[in-house]
Amino acid sequence: MLAVSSLAFVCLITTSTVHGDRFVNNVSEAFISGIPGRFHARTIAMTAIKMNAPGESSSLSGNEGKHPNSNFGELERLKQEEQRLASLLASIRQEKLSVLRSRPLSIGVVGFGRFGQFIAKKFVEHSNIVGPTQEKNPGPDTKPNSGVGVVGKVVAISRTDYSDIASLMGVKFLPYKDMERFICEEDLDVIVLAVSILSFEDTVKEVAPILSKRLEQSRRGDTKDNATISSSALPLIVDVLSVKEHPRNVLLELLPDECDILCTHPMFGPDSARDSWRGQIFVYERTRIDKVLLGESGAKINKNASLNAEDEDEDSSFVDAQGTIRDVHENSNAHIEGMDRMERFLSIWEEEGCQMTPLSCKDHDTYAADSQFITHLMGRILGQQGLQPTPIDTRGFQSVLKLIENTNADSFDLFYGLYKFNRNSGDTIGRLRDAMDAITRSLEEHKSDL
Repeated sequence: MLAVSSLAFVCLITTSTVHGDRFVNNVSEAFISGIPGRFHARTIAMTAIKMNAPGESSSLSGNEGKHPNSNFGELERLKQEEQRLASLLASIRQEKLSVLRSRPLSIGVVGFGRFGQFIAKKFVEHSNIVGPTQEKNPGPDTKPNSGVGVVGKVVAISRTDYSDIASLMGVKFLPYKDMERFICEEDLDVIVLAVSILSFEDTVKEVAPILSKRLEQSRRGDTKDNATISSSALPLIVDVLSVKEHPRNVLLELLPDECDILCTHPMFGPDSARDSWRGQIFVYERTRIDKVLLGESGAKINKNASLNAEDEDEDSSFVDAQGTIRDVHENSNAHIEGMDRMERFLSIWEEEGCQMTPLSCKDHDTYAADSQFITHLMGRILGQQGLQPTPIDTRGFQSVLKLIENTNADSFDLFYGLYKFNRNSGDTIGRLRDAMDAITRSLEEHKSDL
């Protein structure tokens, strides 16, 4: 991916002082090319450590046994090196932004409710669009976003008329009845499905036939020897639901095979990230690119993960020297373009400082049941008791009241969706009941012993 942690990068460059510029050049080239999976922060850090392993020379080691005053001037040298690395990192960052701005994304948002507006507003901040509110009231402390120019335009569509709100944001708004125009005429690179968990499948069922129609239109326009239509003929489809296996299965089952799919969960919202997205967790799985199903990191291809694996071309897959199942599509121009588009979209969240967390949809739901769902569950249970502030509230009780406030601020539909569409949620409820019974028994047993 394009984003690499500063720590790993510094470790890498520091190592280069011993091993020459060849490694730095290779990594810098990978940064600039934007090829995903080439280098990750952990890989770079581990490589740096290995290159400075015992037996290897290092510009930062070998001080053992020296006179205490022998490192005079070392601090000045390290500061100079720090400045050099900061300058190099800034240069690479500018090249990265230049690459991102070279092909601005057109983003569509289906569902312009509270969360849809929340993310659309941020997309606009990464564009050159200026809405009426921004133009008239820029504010004395307003600073231009460093990612300006990454997004070309933002178009939203919703069942409710939010045209006035959209206009103030600088977002083009279409009524839901114009879905065909939204998909076939707006020339969107990415479509984000920002609808509720309960309405997700019905929405995809409405969208899928229109995507197929757009694909047919593209095929009719391609007259060169009936060439294969790449996934770039269709927009990248992104979901942002709080459950992950459900939307993944729905999208793979209903969308045309030519649709690229990115399953995501921004684990924050308009309340928790009101002021900034920095440090907020963004979970994602690169699910499909150019008919190739990807693993959680985007590096491993597992054809058998397809819901319709038996329908795939049997000659399209092969096993590489490492024993990984791969596909002939992955080295095609369409695959590279699809990966590039996906990385450009992910870069918006990276630029906002999100904690990027690649994770399979299955693992996400396993973790979420014992973190997000149980949080909502406890908040609902405690809220059902009608707890109120008292004159002698402890900080712990204040935290309980805050939990009740936060969880009950979300709709019951969201809570129900977390339960119904995460197969692990029922087990979480069962374990909670068992724990409650066990604690109650312990109390009663202790009482009888006194």
